Amino acid sequence: MNEVVETLRKIEQNYKLFQQQQFSFVRALEHTREEAHDLIRPVSSITQVQCYKDHHCYNSTDRRVLNMFISICNDLRNLCQKLETLHPGDSVSNSLLEKCKVLLNDSNDFTAIRATYPHGVVNYLSLEEARHRYGGVVSLIPIVIDSMTEWITYMKRHVLYKVSRGRAPSKKEAPISQTPPAVRLAAPASVSNKRTVRLQEKDFQTYLAENQRPQQKAPWRPPGKH
Repeated sequence: MNEVVETLRKIEQNYKLFQQQQFSFVRALEHTREEAHDLIRPVSSITQVQCYKDHHCYNSTDRRVLNMFISICNDLRNLCQKLETLHPGDSVSNSLLEKCKVLLNDSNDFTAIRATYPHGVVNYLSLEEARHRYGGVVSLIPIVIDSMTEWITYMKRHVLYKVSRGRAPSKKEAPISQTPPAVRLAAPASVSNKRTVRLQEKDFQTYLAENQRPQQKAPWRPPGKH
């Protein structure tokens, strides 16, 4: 899991650099679309961007920024495959991964997607026409990153919950007996009391025996002087 988190962190760093060049990215799309005579339809798929770069890009700056977009998409796709094999997951995590897989499909139409707050990528597009044509392509990466971040957060909580439920208590956590020491001493005290009672009864019986013996009469003496 730590390796996955680190990989996503690096992708986010690359995306921040790319995001700083969003204006150059849109300009590169404009230039290549002009060369391809394809200015009417919006940019709707990764394959379309790849096609512009491979066949209609004649500017090194445009090629570099288009390559950044495609490279980040490929990195996200590879991470998505890794997440799929890392944990079997459940319906929630699998749904998040499925969403990422669909969005990152080369031929998927992302025209209608829009990244919302806290992302401002759509708001950075200056013209309404530009928002209509490029709103989907600039929203793709932040939406996928958010979904992967949500997947990692969910799986961390899920795994920690399962570990905490299945973990045996350690010696320090073993429950302490609440039985007071007096209770444990009750048995010896009871034996001692019984012994004392028996001794008292024996002494009492001895006392009775001695006091119930017939008193010996004094020997008979004839009357007269003694």
